[in-house]
Amino acid sequence: MKKKGIATWSLVFRILTLVSLALSVAVLVTDNVYITGSLGQDDIEGSFIDVLAYRYVLSIALIAAAYTLLQLHFAIYYACKGRRAYKCLPDLDFYGDKLISLLLATAVGAGFAVSAEFIKFLGGTFGDLTDFYERGNIATSVLLVGTVCMAVVSVLSSINRSDSQV
Repeated sequence: MKKKGIATWSLVFRILTLVSLALSVAVLVTDNVYITGSLGQDDIEGSFIDVLAYRYVLSIALIAAAYTLLQLHFAIYYACKGRRAYKCLPDLDFYGDKLISLLLATAVGAGFAVSAEFIKFLGGTFGDLTDFYERGNIATSVLLVGTVCMAVVSVLSSINRSDSQV
């Protein structure tokens, strides 16, 4: 019964991770800014691609989403059948979940750091630019939810791996 509960909760948290990663990517990809110039100044147009940290956040979120999609198939099988499709999966879960959790944590740190620094630098004087970085903050916050869910999956895979080696 314990094994079935771990498999079910692992599946639930993998789905929550995937949903939050997808939402984070959607918010970040639609983060654009356009400021019209006045008194002979040039117009400013930008998107998340112009900020290196946001590109890193996006790439890690996409890598984590691909990994989660790959693992989702095996998690569904394990939750339904109560056994593994392949013998090596507890090790793949263990090491893969740890790696993805750490990568997501670095992406969250980078996203929050760049947003906080630019908002602090701008001081609220440029409303559209501040909104641009606030939206990046929102995308990173949603990514943080995915990071926490993946960390829970990582703990569950540790418990599951130790149970399978006994």
